[in-house]
Amino acid sequence: MNGQHKANQTAALNNQIASLKSEINKANAEISEYAERRDRLNEKFRKHRESIHSLKRERDQLNDTVKVLKQQRDATRERKKIIIKEIRELARKVVELKAKKPKKSRLQLEKEIQDIEWKIQTMPLDLQEEKKLVEKARQLEPQLNIYQKIDQQNMKIAALRQELESLEAKANASHQKLIAAAQKSQELHALIITKIKEADEIKKEANLMHSAYIQAKERIKPLQQALKALIEQKRQLQNAIREENEMQRKTAEKMLKEKLEAQARSKLQRGEKLSWEEFQLLADDDSQDQPTQD
Repeated sequence: MNGQHKANQTAALNNQIASLKSEINKANAEISEYAERRDRLNEKFRKHRESIHSLKRERDQLNDTVKVLKQQRDATRERKKIIIKEIRELARKVVELKAKKPKKSRLQLEKEIQDIEWKIQTMPLDLQEEKKLVEKARQLEPQLNIYQKIDQQNMKIAALRQELESLEAKANASHQKLIAAAQKSQELHALIITKIKEADEIKKEANLMHSAYIQAKERIKPLQQALKALIEQKRQLQNAIREENEMQRKTAEKMLKEKLEAQARSKLQRGEKLSWEEFQLLADDDSQDQPTQD
């Protein structure tokens, strides 16, 4: 009855241990799932963060481009102001020169001067006549010079207007680049904000998974301790069973030996022949019964 009780105890312990192991395996699977989900989310968060840093670098480069383009635009505006001021000043001078313009046209003055020079070079003139012609040419030169000065001012105005048109074209091109860069920068900034919000949500979820992982690890500890206790209880029970079985074995051997000894002595008393095993058994028993000599 006692042995059956211990066998029942062992079976019950085995059932409890198997049940606990199954529960622990499920808990470990849950822990592994939380850890895998947490690690995947952390990896996703890392990639989001790298993407954000990359987008920020691109946005900052665009902002630097916008800054340079604004500086160029401002410099162009200042240069245009200077050019416009110079053109107005030159135009004012042209007006002043035109007010001094002689009645004769430029062609007339040039022709008269050329005629005078021709006469001086080709005709036989006395000194007095030549002086008159030189003086007349000298008087005509300032009048012709007014036309030349007007031409010079107009050429400067034309050159400045050409530069102004070139600056205007460059300014328009720079403005288009500036608008495109600024718009792209705004789009990147909006994308960065979206990515940051997504990364925050991913990190929150990863933290939740980590908390669930920690909690699951804590929940499994009592199960592991209970399993350890059951295994120790089973070990002690198995040791007790082994000890009991050993005692039963020794008792059975002793009883068998005593029975065989009794049978051998009975044969000896009846004068029957003993087997070697029976003789040896009685010899061993007699040697054990002899008192120890001091």
